[in-house]
Amino acid sequence: MILSISGVVLLGIIAFLFFRKDGMKISHAVVCALFGFYLAGTAIAPSIKAGGASLASLLGGIKF
Repeated sequence: MILSISGVVLLGIIAFLFFRKDGMKISHAVVCALFGFYLAGTAIAPSIKAGGASLASLLGGIKF
């Protein structure tokens, strides 16, 4: 649960930065959000979630 919330916050921050710095339009953000909601209801959603978890564990294992 914590991973999904922090992922949502991170993606929200990235979208906000794109909106402020690169001129992303609100319509683009709405289309991306709708695409995400529709994608979450497909059969590929578990694979995407597993890939995100794998990436998070890979990044969490990096020692500086």
